[in-house]
Amino acid sequence: MLKQQENKRLVVKVGSQVLCNNSGALNLPVLASLAQQISALNAQGWQIVLVSSGAVASGAGVMRNEPGAHKLNQITNPVVRKQALAAAGQVRLVESWQKLFSQHGVAVAQILATKSDFQTRRHYLNMRSCIEALLDAGLVPIVNENDVVAVTELMFTDNDELAGLIAGMVHADCLFLLSTVAGVLTGQPGSIEADCIAEWNEAVHKVDDVVLKGTSALGRGGMHSKITTARKVAALGTEVVIADGKATAVLQSILDGKTIGTRFAPGSGVSPAKRWLASAQNQAVGSVVVNPGAEAALLDQSRLASLLPVGISRVNGPFESGDVIQIRNEADRVIGCGRCRYGADEASAWLGQRGHKPLIHYDYLFMLESIRH
Repeated sequence: MLKQQENKRLVVKVGSQVLCNNSGALNLPVLASLAQQISALNAQGWQIVLVSSGAVASGAGVMRNEPGAHKLNQITNPVVRKQALAAAGQVRLVESWQKLFSQHGVAVAQILATKSDFQTRRHYLNMRSCIEALLDAGLVPIVNENDVVAVTELMFTDNDELAGLIAGMVHADCLFLLSTVAGVLTGQPGSIEADCIAEWNEAVHKVDDVVLKGTSALGRGGMHSKITTARKVAALGTEVVIADGKATAVLQSILDGKTIGTRFAPGSGVSPAKRWLASAQNQAVGSVVVNPGAEAALLDQSRLASLLPVGISRVNGPFESGDVIQIRNEADRVIGCGRCRYGADEASAWLGQRGHKPLIHYDYLFMLESIRH
């Protein structure tokens, strides 16, 4: 049985490969099964966020089946075409979910997100407040990337990444990443050598040894992406399970402790501020380079070390007070990130000096070492 926190929260991510058939149309029996399972858990007191792919694939179905929509195919710009398909398909996707959940007396709400919603602490807290209000009201928030406005620099790697950020945001007990395979396999799906890894062990398993990088025909993600997200989210204190989204009663089976899928055991967890920093690390606006002594101190898990000017050898601005910046070592490898207490000009003026306040206080410092490959 999954160890529950007081809030009993789950994030369920379902990809396009699970939700759509080979032609790209929504597989309504699969959606109906998942809506029934989530509704049953909702009745048990679980608060559930559903991260649902499928808008672009649904848009392709709209283009084929609805009068006048076939003209979407005449859009030649691939980015604009994808945005148009997402805009048309998101309506059908959420409408389908709404009808299926309503059969079980459960209301849903739609949330569309881009990376910009995680870039500042204010945006992050605003989104978290909205999702928590919906959960407390008994609704199931349905989250998807806002493909209509997401340009390359604002796109998530895939919805696995988005689901991981949401799980950290709401401090979920568990994140379910539902795929079309039984879990993380030791060989190619369908081969006799392909056993499912019941529990991921960082000391034994290596990502590149068990999966091939790549994406599916219907989505941007793949098993490599799922494992990357799972390892990171687990390190932040949330249990993760990768499992077959089409398996019978898959959600309840996992919660009942049955051996299904691949489990990533949760670490000790981090503070809400550090969870936000973990989500904002790729949106840093500047960086500093630290000397070997400062690097060792920051990575020493037995110490609560802040980043002081004396340990900084170079400042790469501009950045201002409150911005998230990267921390790099002298080999130019990113080892962490943090929210700075003052700007690049002041940091440069105090470079390498003792007796000044920390550039990044420990409470707003997030180190990456625990989630490295």
